Amino acid sequence: MFVCVWYSKTSGYYSSKRVFTLLWLCLVCFLAACVRCTEEPLAIFPYIDTIFTLLSNLSLPQDFYHTLGLSRDADEAAIKKAYRDLSKKWHPDKHKGDKEAEAKFKDINEAYEVLGNKQRRAQYDQFGSTGGPGGQGFDFSGFQSGEFSGLGDIFESFFGGGGGFSQRRQADQRGGDMQVRIQVDFMESVSGTKKTMKLDRLIACDACGGSGAEKDAKTVTCRECGGTGQITRTAQSFFGTIQQSVLCSSCQGAGTVPDKKCTSCQGEGRRKASKEVTVEIPAGIHDGQTIRVSGQGEAGRQGAPAGDLYVIIQVKADPRFHRQGDDIQSEATISVPDAILGTTITVETVQGETTLKVPEGTQSGQVLRLKGKGMPILNSSRHGDHYVTVAVSIPKKLSRAEKKLIEEWKNL
Repeated sequence: MFVCVWYSKTSGYYSSKRVFTLLWLCLVCFLAACVRCTEEPLAIFPYIDTIFTLLSNLSLPQDFYHTLGLSRDADEAAIKKAYRDLSKKWHPDKHKGDKEAEAKFKDINEAYEVLGNKQRRAQYDQFGSTGGPGGQGFDFSGFQSGEFSGLGDIFESFFGGGGGFSQRRQADQRGGDMQVRIQVDFMESVSGTKKTMKLDRLIACDACGGSGAEKDAKTVTCRECGGTGQITRTAQSFFGTIQQSVLCSSCQGAGTVPDKKCTSCQGEGRRKASKEVTVEIPAGIHDGQTIRVSGQGEAGRQGAPAGDLYVIIQVKADPRFHRQGDDIQSEATISVPDAILGTTITVETVQGETTLKVPEGTQSGQVLRLKGKGMPILNSSRHGDHYVTVAVSIPKKLSRAEKKLIEEWKNL
């Protein structure tokens, strides 16, 4: 299978769909080989459901270009324009309660984070993902830890051995991921900020340090499985004797257990508690973007790694400014004489007050640019621009003197 994937990629015909098809073909060949080679061909049938579960949870990666409706040769301006239009169209505020729109908005942001960054885009164009040469871009997030071991059990049942891999996968009782939403003020998204929140979650047990054992406990071989980490069950069926290896519930696949379990956590190595977490929000963060805080999810079982915390940022609107990508838009009103003769006005930007020169003959609705006065561009030292739409105020009532001057001007 891996030779086929390598050939497809090096031949210039590599695609996620092609690799997905190859996975199907290889599994079919594997099933045929098992039926042909094993002494009990019908014993493969109990595992078919596991295989289809694995495939149903395997999803193809997101095509970032397709998400933004772009071709692969699109330039930076086209990418930025597509992102602005689509993020405005699918913003959650316009589709309240619509989970599909929320997911679409998240995909758009994810696509822009990659394609809007030259280095990450080059990596994506080369490898089909931003995970480096080793990753093929598939999404395995739908798999549960037990599903991989199910495939390992199939290999072990038919070809022998292989149990070490299955046990290590089972023993890795990683903590669960968590997701929260927090609101930040518009100006906090400009400068960046830190937010502290209290979360109810599973944390490592203080008494045992997360090991699940008393301090003076010794590690002994699990009596239930005899140190193998798994228990073999035998059952009679219409097709004959079926053997299946399952995770040992006593040691959770480790093969060893402490002779004295921690009395505070009952051997789990974790307990429920409310604990503060501080999240650093970078300057230039977009509304709807997600920040991953590594290791701040729920604690793992018996010292296993903790899950991650995913923080969805909601930026409050500011009546003074309208954000479009990394640019800011605002309005300024000037008088008719100032529009005709030109003037200098004071404009409030996200970086503070600055002066803007209005040229002679400025028309109502004309847009003037303040370069580099927009939002900080995420993970860079650059800034967007500030665009000011000029509105010319025409008075509804004139004094006699004003009306006389305008009439004289009209007759010139």
